[in-house]
Amino acid sequence: MAAEVPPDALGRRVSCGTDYGTVRYVGSVSRTAGIWLGVEWDDPQRGKHDGSYEGTQYFKCRHPKGGSFIRPNKANFGVDFLTAVKDRYGLNDKQDVQYGTGNTVVFGTKTVEFIGMDSVAEQQRQVQLNKLVDISVRECAVSHAGQEEEISRTCANMRHINLSKNLISSWETVIAIASQVQNLETLNVSENKMRFPSTSTFIASAFPNLKILALNQTGITWTEVLLCAQGWPVLEELYLSSNNITVLERPDTVLQTLKLLDLSDNQLLDGNQLHLIAQLPRLEQLILRNTGISSIHFPDAQSGCKTKMFPSLKRLAINDNKISQWSSINELDKLPSLRALQCNNNPFMDTEKNPETLIQLIIAKISHLEVLNNCEILPAERRGAELDYRKIFGKDWLEAGGHWNPEKNKPSEEFLAAHPRYPALCLKYGAPEEGELKGRQPLTLKNQLLTLTIKCPEKPEQKPVEKKLPESMTIQKVKGLLYRLLKIPGSELKLSYESSKLEGKEVELDNDLKPLQFYSIESGDCVLVRW
Repeated sequence: MAAEVPPDALGRRVSCGTDYGTVRYVGSVSRTAGIWLGVEWDDPQRGKHDGSYEGTQYFKCRHPKGGSFIRPNKANFGVDFLTAVKDRYGLNDKQDVQYGTGNTVVFGTKTVEFIGMDSVAEQQRQVQLNKLVDISVRECAVSHAGQEEEISRTCANMRHINLSKNLISSWETVIAIASQVQNLETLNVSENKMRFPSTSTFIASAFPNLKILALNQTGITWTEVLLCAQGWPVLEELYLSSNNITVLERPDTVLQTLKLLDLSDNQLLDGNQLHLIAQLPRLEQLILRNTGISSIHFPDAQSGCKTKMFPSLKRLAINDNKISQWSSINELDKLPSLRALQCNNNPFMDTEKNPETLIQLIIAKISHLEVLNNCEILPAERRGAELDYRKIFGKDWLEAGGHWNPEKNKPSEEFLAAHPRYPALCLKYGAPEEGELKGRQPLTLKNQLLTLTIKCPEKPEQKPVEKKLPESMTIQKVKGLLYRLLKIPGSELKLSYESSKLEGKEVELDNDLKPLQFYSIESGDCVLVRW
């Protein structure tokens, strides 16, 4: 018998085995019998053609091999929300195996009849459903809400729902489910390629308490986000990864409560798109991983000043992008609240071969940064980074018009544009002394490497570690390395070393600005760490 095709099949989401797609055609196909479904598959590898067969175009696909025809009995059009919940949590009729047929229960070989047993079982299921607070029906083929008000009657206490990777075809279905869950706080509908409203006619206040919403891989545009956001009055976290969002618009009256926004894996037109969301008053975390941006600029603030954009932004992720110039890192110091940054896998990081120097440059350029690439920046590490930065670029500062005498100190605009924090560092630590200004070390480690043993004499449980360090490395850089290597809590390190040639003699490494070679340290010596 041929499977029945739903009257609203066109545009519906279906699954076939492990593959997902959208029905683009329902009807006959030339020189074949019966009804076919023309499906555009999410994975083009599953398809065979572009929706045409023997010269006739039955439907269109984005990918030339993204479509194929299947029989209706091969397509799963899904189930309603409550059926999926009962199946997932073992609360449906089929799984009440302890009950016999009708109103009977089987005890061994005896069958005992109970009056009203069906209603008792149903009441027990209702009680169990009402206890559910956190519900996940991921990959349960949910396609529609079900009977009106049935969800509100049976699952009144739900607060967190995971509806990801189902067969939801439109935002109206999401509203139909969510409007029955008055206390809904968290909703994940990611991986449902659905239609969103194009006008405010369909916008409903179905999400009065929603704080966290995930719409990753749903195909939503930013325009549609702003339209739907009228129904999210208290939303705090919005996840929009992998939606082909390229342009942004100013959210003047919506998203004003937003604290976190994830736009990762959307190829934005350019970095200037960020200016359009820069006035979100409460935004604390912005995730821009793999968004294709090549530069960041805040034109409202001059070098060394703070921008009025992103006033509350504390955490920023710009890793896996195309940022090639250090000027973009300089710009981040304009953000008044920035405390944490992720910036790995950007071309500007390839300009420094020494990873320790790279980290120090970023720390020195962003004054209030506390966490870099998920590593805490300790006070001693910041001090060392800023001192080294002041020294490394001191020669450039002098050549650009810098001077120890404040009356003669007039560095060029070009220098200040490249090093906007340099004047502040000179005020903080004093202008660099002539003896410090030896220029930048070569990027390649041509200096001799020292093989040293690192020991913590007051922490016997800490095993000795052997490290190869360049003899030109300053004591401050060694401390920065040891903070991360030994995972030492924020405190002042005290370093000394024992020579392999002079047993029992301990020399204190007391000047953070001096290199290891200043103390005549040699391979085979032991560095002692105390805190």
